Amino acid sequence: MPVALLMLSAIPLLAGAFRVVQLMGGPELIPADDRFAGFPLPLLVHVVGACLFLVVGAFQFVPRFRRHHPGWHRRAGRVLAVAGLLVAGSALWMTLLYAAKPGTGSLLYVLRLVFASAMAMCLVLGITAIRRRDVVGHRAWMIRAYAIGLAAGTQAFTGGFGEALFGKGALEGDLAMGSAWFINLAVAEWLIRRQDGHGRRSRSVRASHNAVPAGASS
Repeated sequence: MPVALLMLSAIPLLAGAFRVVQLMGGPELIPADDRFAGFPLPLLVHVVGACLFLVVGAFQFVPRFRRHHPGWHRRAGRVLAVAGLLVAGSALWMTLLYAAKPGTGSLLYVLRLVFASAMAMCLVLGITAIRRRDVVGHRAWMIRAYAIGLAAGTQAFTGGFGEALFGKGALEGDLAMGSAWFINLAVAEWLIRRQDGHGRRSRSVRASHNAVPAGASS
């Protein structure tokens, strides 16, 4: 799973890195976007935060790694939470204070505000849950936050397929891009329920093994 997540993350991370290089006076590896030229700080925060959030977060999905390296998991989780909040905060900043990207419409504007806020909320709830020692709730909220953050990678596919199937247009593009968040969250909910089901079965098996057989004391 980490390999698949990193491969999907590579698409937006490379695009963000190319944009930063361009703003620092480097070659134009992607089409220019003058919206960030006057004040690039939120974009820089967004790119650096996303890099930490997506790369570090990918390794949190390996149960064996978490079990054998609990200290690393806790330290990485703190980095993950801070980076994720920076991603969500900078996304809200850029959506509210930068001009909209040409070719996008009001629907995508609203969706960006909703899901950036939802990502921040999931992270806060995940932090709150682990402080209560609610491991199951913590894991669920952090998976949802990661799914929202990873939507930029999924958008590379939904945007391309949407344009091929329905053509260009602000509404069509907004729907194609917005669908990535819903797809990722649907996968996240499936994964959460799958893990919960495995956890319940494991606890049931342990309980049956620990039970004293009838007549054992006679």
